[in-house]
Amino acid sequence: MINQKIKDAITNYSDELTALRRKLHSDPELSFEEVKTTAFVCAYLDELGIPYRKTEPTGVIAEIKGTSGGKTVALRGDMDALSVEQLNTHVPYASKIEGKMHACGHDAHTSMLLIAAKALSDVKDELPGNVRLLFQPAEEIAQGAKAMVDQGAMDGVDNVFGIHIWSQMPTHKVSCTPGPSFAAADIFKVHFTGKGGHGAMPQDCIDAALVASSFVMNVQTVVSRTIDPQQAAVLTVGKMEVGTRFNIIAENALIEGTVRTFNQDVRDQIETSISQYAKSVADMFGATAEVEYIRGTEPVINDTESANLVQQVAAEAFGPDVVYDEKPTMGAEDFSFFLDKAPGSFALVGSGNPEKDTEWSHHHGNFDIDEDALVTGAELYAQYAWAYLNK
Repeated sequence: MINQKIKDAITNYSDELTALRRKLHSDPELSFEEVKTTAFVCAYLDELGIPYRKTEPTGVIAEIKGTSGGKTVALRGDMDALSVEQLNTHVPYASKIEGKMHACGHDAHTSMLLIAAKALSDVKDELPGNVRLLFQPAEEIAQGAKAMVDQGAMDGVDNVFGIHIWSQMPTHKVSCTPGPSFAAADIFKVHFTGKGGHGAMPQDCIDAALVASSFVMNVQTVVSRTIDPQQAAVLTVGKMEVGTRFNIIAENALIEGTVRTFNQDVRDQIETSISQYAKSVADMFGATAEVEYIRGTEPVINDTESANLVQQVAAEAFGPDVVYDEKPTMGAEDFSFFLDKAPGSFALVGSGNPEKDTEWSHHHGNFDIDEDALVTGAELYAQYAWAYLNK
């Protein structure tokens, strides 16, 4: 199942792999702004002689064609950074751009996929199929995968595989369990309208601050009292805007939050209940409520056959002890848009190492990765493609 030439090549390319990651980390770009990153990927693919096309506004679709028609497996690596100020500025590869940082590991994903492409290109004459390389923009705003799918990224693809560096797992460990991996992520907005007035004359007003506060306190019971406790669900109010001045009773209030689920029936129930709660609370105070519910990413559900193949590849490539059982996360991933088009799976590669201070949470200003994990990720990309095409 494992190709020794691929393993040896990635070992030989390990220094280059680290250098690629550091270059990308120092020059981060936000979602759909990855112009320089796209150009960097294209230049590297030119050196390898791998044909590609750019997607709009950013992103790259490339393909390594084997010797026969065969199947096509897609490998995805995302490229965008976050609006996060880097705090661990002592590292030599710290972000050069104020207020922007690769605080989620996408710099690692892009560099790992580039080196995997290099190793696969070395054995392309032995590939019994094709490997499509998806260098995806805008994962952080959950729009990049869909944009690539709309531009043909998954046309003719039989299977798709992605990786995320994971600081909450020990370095080198690999987790890819069948079934739910990342949750669906939705956004809700509630606008309450009351009747404003002087703070000294509440009898003449309908206080939108009071209405909104009551909603925030009670909406949590949507999960605790209407959803089966054996089903995972999270409802979080993250933003509340109300009032204009200390002595004016607020006429308007805006609440925004997120809902995370794995099950579609649970998702539907929460959407319905939020609207019911908002309108009931508003009626109780004599106010009105307008509710907007925006469905974002779908849940990432790993195909059983694909996830089992990842585990087999990881065990054979790195030893059986490397396989790790990480619980599903309520975090979101737009990789789900690729899985809508073909079966596949999404693996986590551990990069948490307390000795290197790389156990910070994703999206934190101190986030960093143990660069020893890069080789694990790059080889897992390449060996999975090899194993799938040779099944």
